[in-house]
Amino acid sequence: MAELAEAAQAAVEHGAEALTVQEYITHHLSYLTYGKHVDGSWGLAHTPEEAVDMGFWSIHVDTLGWSIFIGAAFLLFFRYIGKQATVDTPGGMQNFVEMIFEFVDARVEEGFNGKNPLIAPLALTIFVWIILMNTMDLVPVDWITGLATLVGEYVFGLEHMSFKIVPTTDVNITMGMSLSVFALILYYSIKMKGLGGFLSELAFHPFGKWMLPFNLIIEVPTLFAKPISLGLRLFGNLYAGELLFLLIASMLGVVQLPAHFVWAVFHLLVIPLQAFVFMMLTIVYLNAAHETHDH
Repeated sequence: MAELAEAAQAAVEHGAEALTVQEYITHHLSYLTYGKHVDGSWGLAHTPEEAVDMGFWSIHVDTLGWSIFIGAAFLLFFRYIGKQATVDTPGGMQNFVEMIFEFVDARVEEGFNGKNPLIAPLALTIFVWIILMNTMDLVPVDWITGLATLVGEYVFGLEHMSFKIVPTTDVNITMGMSLSVFALILYYSIKMKGLGGFLSELAFHPFGKWMLPFNLIIEVPTLFAKPISLGLRLFGNLYAGELLFLLIASMLGVVQLPAHFVWAVFHLLVIPLQAFVFMMLTIVYLNAAHETHDH
């Protein structure tokens, strides 16, 4: 840990020599982007401008990589605990995992009235995965990012390489998750109600068939607002928290840790809360998709 702190401090000091406060924040809000350059070649963007020029089909290597790594670590850890589980003398980690299982299972029983074996595992995955991704926001700003900047400069020749470690501060990650939930909403709505039932629910509710235009004006935007609000709520809250951490780091530099941990105490509420909200809204939306109505 001491070596990590020293290397991170060296990275901060190295970056401070070349970056203003505005450039420092802009650098930390940028992504390690891979895509097609304007000259037709493929590779990593060297500047934020190059990343923008790569267009829609570019990939944020850092946030995508971290999200996959965190998700895989979560699955492997829970699988390991499950294989080691015992009824007679459960250990502390087993009790902790069982507590999470019971908490999520209780929320599913409260919010989901149908029968679908997918809902509980989906809710558990969403809850734990988002908490773990959000928790990366507590890592001091320049510890991992600073080391990555040094590696990028001396190994890959990328000066001031961007490298974000909080996947949920990338709107592509949060919207990808919310659109996946939206796909499940559409799938189960059509499966449970039929295509005709799904469309009639949009057209004939809440005011009946004689008010069809007004029903569509209300129901269609409401339907598409679900994934948008789900993804942007998570992104906005974590992005705001990250921005405050960056402001602290840009003003205090290498002596940022006391102020960082003070704000981290308040931020601890946001980390599980946003995971809980995302999970509960997913359960509620999928419950509505399973409900059938007489028309």
